Amino acid sequence: MAATLSANSSVLYREACHQREQQQLWSASASGNCLLLQKSASGLSSRKHNKKKINLRRDVRVEALWPDLSRPTSVDMEAINDGDELDQILARAQELSQPVLIDWMASWCRKCIYLKPKLEKLAAEYDTKIRFYYVDVNKVPQGLVKRGNISKMPTIQIWKDGEMKSEVIGGHKAWLVIEEVREMIKKFI
Repeated sequence: MAATLSANSSVLYREACHQREQQQLWSASASGNCLLLQKSASGLSSRKHNKKKINLRRDVRVEALWPDLSRPTSVDMEAINDGDELDQILARAQELSQPVLIDWMASWCRKCIYLKPKLEKLAAEYDTKIRFYYVDVNKVPQGLVKRGNISKMPTIQIWKDGEMKSEVIGGHKAWLVIEEVREMIKKFI
């Protein structure tokens, strides 16, 4: 039986009571808010005169969650178009003692295109701690691509103090790349 989520908490509670699986999690988004229903059940069974008596204790917790509107959900990555622009970005980042993430990509690269919106969501998580940029390797001078030492795409690099510190080459599944990038960011912020 599928759960129906609504703004009325009694409907949510009634639906939760009908479910008997161990743990379920439902979420839905409607008109700017998100409702979350979480149910956990534990059972205790005892035998008395060859009859099974099952006592179930259910804990039902219903919470309504609204998104934090004070923080963005996605931050557009800024393009780097030439070596001088990269120098200015790195100098500004060095003044702020802030790392910079650069996604080296190409417009023809399917994995690059798929990964970019996921990186923009990740950028929202680290909005004040790190700046996210991208370089389309087909639209910039090749000297800039050589400076980044790019051989495969997508390549995501962390630059700090004017030099490249770490990189992730994203030729595998996007969620794995995002987790690797997240771990890489944690090392430098």
